[in-house]
Amino acid sequence: MKSAVIVFPGSNRERDMVTALHSVFGSAPELVWHGDSTLPDVDLVVLPGGFSYGDYLRCGAIAARSPVIADVVRKAKAGTRVLGVCNGFQILTEIGLLPGALMRNASLRFVCQLVNLRIDNNESAFTRGYRLHDVVRCPVAHGDGNYFADEATLDRLEGEGRVALRYCDERGELTADANPNGSQRNIAGILNENGNVLGLMPHPENFIEPLHGGTDCRRFFEGMAETLEAV
Repeated sequence: MKSAVIVFPGSNRERDMVTALHSVFGSAPELVWHGDSTLPDVDLVVLPGGFSYGDYLRCGAIAARSPVIADVVRKAKAGTRVLGVCNGFQILTEIGLLPGALMRNASLRFVCQLVNLRIDNNESAFTRGYRLHDVVRCPVAHGDGNYFADEATLDRLEGEGRVALRYCDERGELTADANPNGSQRNIAGILNENGNVLGLMPHPENFIEPLHGGTDCRRFFEGMAETLEAV
């Protein structure tokens, strides 16, 4: 099983993602520089977290114009799995593979903490390792994770089962206190129409080893591995 992680100037979570993929997939992903024009032939493409180009203009806006992005879009539309974490999620909305936008946290403060996530779609390649409505602990670390879309788009995402993950309390209840950034309808991660592109603000790559303080997110990668190996 082959995977690739794209590196932009300013990325700082690509090594964590490489470690997680290597640990579960058994093979190290290829690191692809943002200036490359083509991606290798892989089963999974990852846009990692970080601060691409410093995010000085708007999170992910400059990275969305990188040469490699055209091939990311081509592969996503051809069915290759694409995962965007944190800044990667922001980039996926900027390039139109996912709807909506990520705005400043409602508190206007950077948040770095553990949150609870409820699995609201366990039929995708990314979430198949969990049962429906499982509650999973996962770290977040961002200043611009406030997911926004118009009401019609939110209704469509929910109606099509494309809300994969929501912020919740320990019992799986969707409360305002459990929402770290003010995201609409407690949305933490969404899928594209074909279910092969997932964007999420939390960092599952940082909660897969006992040394991380927990392993709740290991099933996230194990589920992907099982799905991709079966293709």
